[in-house]
Amino acid sequence: MLDIKVLGPGCANCRKLEEIARAAVAELGAEAQIEKITDTEAILAWDVLKTPGLVVNGKLVSSGRIPAPGSVLDWLREAQG
Repeated sequence: MLDIKVLGPGCANCRKLEEIARAAVAELGAEAQIEKITDTEAILAWDVLKTPGLVVNGKLVSSGRIPAPGSVLDWLREAQG
């Protein structure tokens, strides 16, 4: 199962990134737990200075931008092993 965290205060960009992540999970047909992290200290613990951030299976894969859906798919495929 994939463990995905969307880091951000809940802004439009953070919601968009969550939508992209959910769509990628659905496209892969994977099982995933998607968690939204909105606490500033928790976000900073991932060394994210600019949101949104995306963490897949404990690895920060993106921060400060909305990645392309294809990139998110690639990261999830890689994380599946």
